[in-house]
Amino acid sequence: MSTAEETAGGEVAPWAEVTPDAARRLLVAAVEAFAERGYHATTTRDIAGRAGMSPAALYIHYKTKEELLHRISRIGHTKALEILQTASRREGTAAERLADAVSSFVRWHAGGRTTARVVQYELDSLGPDARAEIVALRRQCDAEVRGILEDGIASGEFEVLDVKGTTLAVLSLCVDVARWFSTGGPWTPDEVGALYADLVLRMVGAAK
Repeated sequence: MSTAEETAGGEVAPWAEVTPDAARRLLVAAVEAFAERGYHATTTRDIAGRAGMSPAALYIHYKTKEELLHRISRIGHTKALEILQTASRREGTAAERLADAVSSFVRWHAGGRTTARVVQYELDSLGPDARAEIVALRRQCDAEVRGILEDGIASGEFEVLDVKGTTLAVLSLCVDVARWFSTGGPWTPDEVGALYADLVLRMVGAAK
């Protein structure tokens, strides 16, 4: 985490895969601007200004504003998928793995709320090819959660009538945390993660 950059609100986002430093500064500035103003209202001049660079310098590292959004989305969705894969493939019961998946996913959306808002809510701003790549990553996230639910049904731990709908509900709950979570609120990311894990287990009828 030594190469992490802070985004708006004091969040820490690890952008170690983004090099050189100027490209990383521009990406972090874009995250802040997109979250604050929205993708379409943000200009490349806005992004460059936040990074303390000239607009011309931005084009050295990113051909277009969309390329920036695409890279942010790809990195964010890859991280989200890794979180869910780690939880779904760990040792333990289906209930334990589902609780781990939900709590971890919620913590990521709360702790990195600025990045998560851009990653989760700017999908339609991407062009067709970039959007298709991100949609494929989202489907993999869906598959990880759906797999845990199916394991729990098979083992008798869960009572779920509609696996597809329940998968959507679980992921929607987690993603929405990025929209409302605030560091000035009554809960920490860990507390919200634990609360949502408990709620989801109750949703699927897991034995307490």
